[in-house]
Amino acid sequence: MDLKLPNLGEGADSGTVVNLFVKEGDTITKDQPILELENEKAVATIPATAAGTVGRIYVKAGDKISVGQRILSLVDGGAGSVPVADRAEPVAAGPRERVIQTPSPELAPIPPDEEPGESVEEPSRGTPPAAAPSIRKLARDLGIDLTRVRGSARGGRIVLEDVRAYIQRLQRLAAGPRRPGRPEAKAPAEQIDFAKWGPVTKSPFSPLRKVIARRMSESWSTTPRVTQFEDADITAMMALRKKYAAAYEQKGTHLTLTSFALRVVTDALKKHPVFNASVDEAAEQIVFKQYYHIGVAVDTEAGLIVPVIRDADKKDLLTLSRELDELAKKARERKVSADELKGGTFTVSNQGGIGGAHFTPIVNKPELAILGLGRGAMRAVVRGDAIVPRLLLPLALSYDHRIIDGGAAARFIVDLVQGFENFKEADVSL
Repeated sequence: MDLKLPNLGEGADSGTVVNLFVKEGDTITKDQPILELENEKAVATIPATAAGTVGRIYVKAGDKISVGQRILSLVDGGAGSVPVADRAEPVAAGPRERVIQTPSPELAPIPPDEEPGESVEEPSRGTPPAAAPSIRKLARDLGIDLTRVRGSARGGRIVLEDVRAYIQRLQRLAAGPRRPGRPEAKAPAEQIDFAKWGPVTKSPFSPLRKVIARRMSESWSTTPRVTQFEDADITAMMALRKKYAAAYEQKGTHLTLTSFALRVVTDALKKHPVFNASVDEAAEQIVFKQYYHIGVAVDTEAGLIVPVIRDADKKDLLTLSRELDELAKKARERKVSADELKGGTFTVSNQGGIGGAHFTPIVNKPELAILGLGRGAMRAVVRGDAIVPRLLLPLALSYDHRIIDGGAAARFIVDLVQGFENFKEADVSL
């Protein structure tokens, strides 16, 4: 029996192996964790879908694997069983060996208007894939590396339809027209030998860093961004925080500036629905969402992760504070799930705990706006005829100028300032 990578959820078809929990010869049970897989910005544990003895392992830490790809083979007993994929021709499954065929989504026809994946299959290392001699001859004649073709027959065996689908996919990748929102292909990067000027050390991109780099580059190249700056007087709000912080700690959570910001943001989004919208670029429509799922940027050792607090408008400050604590902890431990990173309608990025004032946050596509918070600082402020010390919070609102005009942004940030400056004690008290 071959255990293959199962479907990882909507929009996810591959990941990088972080840890292997089993070795050849181990006896495993159904649902026992067999590896950790890093996908997008989450690390997920992949369980075994069946029980047996591990005959052979086909992946290792650092490998990128896709849905339907073999992870390991199982035998029910004895050392004589041979994994199906190692055989040259079809054989009947015996009592000690069974084959589970997982459908391969990447071999399904890609509609003309659907954007293909980033690349074709990476060649696998190890034993040659199972295929009939006629298929192997055809591949040699056409110059096709069969290790890049995913088999759809029993045991991952490659048949003629798989080769045809692979060729069609190559043609789409090579000749596909540029579509809206799809960046132009970049020229190969120049490789520079930095060591010729002095000593260097090198560190490869982590899978998370690759995701961050790709998404930030895509946002920068496809979103005409404008950033609006303002300061909010949070003197009174921080007095409320000081008054109720101990009570929140007794409830097992922390009352933070970000907790207040979640409430202020959701109230403002209800008044300005375009900031809670996204663009359907294919249909050229603005999608106004009737839910308020707020992403919160979390600084981790591995990089920036943005878990999402769902239905923030329906939760009180205590609940928001608890969820914020829990998600931040899971993000720093890389235990946040892929679903907890999706579905955001607006993002808050608070750098105040680190330092700095105004900055220009990059819009987290497919959202249309993001709010950056700097570190609050005491400033001399004119109030009437007097100059008084007040605690001012730097606000930086970046937005997609294709959809949001400057006047709308100015009105939105004015309401944000009023929300921070006039926060109601009734919304804080327990």
